[in-house]
Amino acid sequence: MDHFPIFLAVQGRRIVVSGGGETALAKLRLLLKTTARITVFAETPEDGLSALAAERRITLVSRALGPGDALCAALFYAANDDPAEDARVARLARADGALVNWVDNLENSAFITPAIVDRDPVTIAIGTEGAAPVLARAIKADLEERLPVSLGLAARVGKAFRKAADALPMGRKRREFWAEYYFNTAPQAIEKQGEAGLEPALHDLLARHLAEAPTRGRVDMVGAGPGDPELLTLKARRLLDRADVVIHDRLVAPAILELARREAILIDAGKQGFGPAMAQDEICALMVEHAAQGAHVVRLKGGDPSVFGRLDEEIAALDAAGLDWSVVPGITASSAAAAQIGQSLTKRDRNSALRILTGHDMKGFAEQDWRGLARPGTVAAIYMGARGARFIQGRLMMHGASPDTSVTAVENAARSDARTIATTLGRLASDLEDAAPTGPVILLYGLAPRWAEAALPRQSADLKEEFA
Repeated sequence: MDHFPIFLAVQGRRIVVSGGGETALAKLRLLLKTTARITVFAETPEDGLSALAAERRITLVSRALGPGDALCAALFYAANDDPAEDARVARLARADGALVNWVDNLENSAFITPAIVDRDPVTIAIGTEGAAPVLARAIKADLEERLPVSLGLAARVGKAFRKAADALPMGRKRREFWAEYYFNTAPQAIEKQGEAGLEPALHDLLARHLAEAPTRGRVDMVGAGPGDPELLTLKARRLLDRADVVIHDRLVAPAILELARREAILIDAGKQGFGPAMAQDEICALMVEHAAQGAHVVRLKGGDPSVFGRLDEEIAALDAAGLDWSVVPGITASSAAAAQIGQSLTKRDRNSALRILTGHDMKGFAEQDWRGLARPGTVAAIYMGARGARFIQGRLMMHGASPDTSVTAVENAARSDARTIATTLGRLASDLEDAAPTGPVILLYGLAPRWAEAALPRQSADLKEEFA
């Protein structure tokens, strides 16, 4: 992000524009929506500028900008449609201490003006850092259609009522009040009685919310999926947007955490195999503590909460505390990894069963039914298996598994930085050591990527390099 979006207070402050043509008028159509004091410098102003000056909406100075003319200006626009003149006035404005926008010259501008959806006081700014103005306009048009004109009226009345609403406790209780106002009460009141119906409706709504019992806290165990935000369920996204507290695992991608409310408390409860970890008892205590105080807690887990997510231990702690909870499934890593390599986890005449294993548990490398796994045609998804690859390789081969059995390691499945390492059981440990993955890895035992299964004329080393 090269441009940080902010909303600048301009009430009563100077905004200066240099230019007398259509470019200057285009900027003024937007600037005149503000409560700033606007001054325009133009040697030969168009009629539209003169008309605005006659209406006292702008101060028009019929000469070129000179030294000191941009003093105390919050913003300055160079809009002369003349590169040499725009360079000159931009230099003068910078010397006067103003933030300068040189129209259609991103490199020499200290700020840019976004596309704006105006439902005053609700304002939505859309910027593409100059990369795609057409896209910004398309997004603006879409939002204009979605947001009713009455939204601004509801927001203005609601703004004046905020002090009265402070009688409600901070957090979830107050958010529920405002959500009901904007999405139910206000539209209905405007439709029936217009603006006159808004304030009485607000008072009635506040009285009802004050009379209600305090909101009980709850915990939702939510699957974050393999890391791609687009693979979140709709329910998971909705709960993230509502949560007061998000207790998340190490494997939850930053892009998914970005979907939480800005005011939400984010707590990293990550565990790392053979590395630093927050004790499970401490995680359970955190969930109970926050929910008991009335917070809506989202326990956000990578993949699916029910697959190696210690879900039962956390549910038991919530039940013991008498707290409400729910489980929201997520796409688990084995499904994402199989999709990554173009394979299905089960296939007629290949395998009628799928085994889901963990490479290690609380006691270290996990023992499994190695003899059963070593049988030809077995397909298994092995979670947390990268560090124990040599152990897994040895156990399987000791029980008769062929060294030529296909194994595919998928790192960061379904993410933009995903990596696929196609190998065999006999080369598994050495190939993983060479690849040195740093992200979460799932091993798909008995599966090769579809292109490798089709016996394309490529060597193992080439395959690894192409998918690195």
